[in-house]
Amino acid sequence: MGESFKFNHHHFLTSLLVIIAMLKSVHTTTTTNTEFVKSSCTFTTYPRLCFSSLSTHASLIQTSPKIMAHAALNITLASAKATSAMMVRLSNNRLKPREVSAMRDCVEELGDTLEELRKSIGEMCRLSGSNYEVYMSDIQTWVSAALTDVNTCTEGFEGDDMDGKVKVLVRRRILVIAHLTSNALALINHFASIHG
Repeated sequence: MGESFKFNHHHFLTSLLVIIAMLKSVHTTTTTNTEFVKSSCTFTTYPRLCFSSLSTHASLIQTSPKIMAHAALNITLASAKATSAMMVRLSNNRLKPREVSAMRDCVEELGDTLEELRKSIGEMCRLSGSNYEVYMSDIQTWVSAALTDVNTCTEGFEGDDMDGKVKVLVRRRILVIAHLTSNALALINHFASIHG
């Protein structure tokens, strides 16, 4: 009990400087990762959407174009799944037969989109060595097809005989998926161009 605590200023200052350096390093890394996402998004048609959808994943993406393209595909897949589920719920409401038909057609197109995105995500995991070009070609083809499917979905909602609220809601959600898909394809193409 007779021991007294002796404050060591040198030890304290050294520890404080180490902590400050670590925090600065973490901040610099986070800034670098976020800047990488922002600069990569300039290769897309919808850079704001690209950045807002991917910046929260900057610590995972770091400075990897491959991981960024992979993340973009996963975000697009999640959005398409959520929209498809919403449309299934909407089609169970009291809608005109034409609206129900358009909704079912769109859900079918989104089903194709989901499958193409899933296959692309699977192939992204296999990108390597001698098969790289084959896998990349498959991914580009499937994501392009997914974009076509999403765009086809909106065609069923054209015309004046559709309910305005349903039409606006569905088209808005489908447009987001189309833009996310377009961005994912641009990031895939950018990755392919710097890898090949």
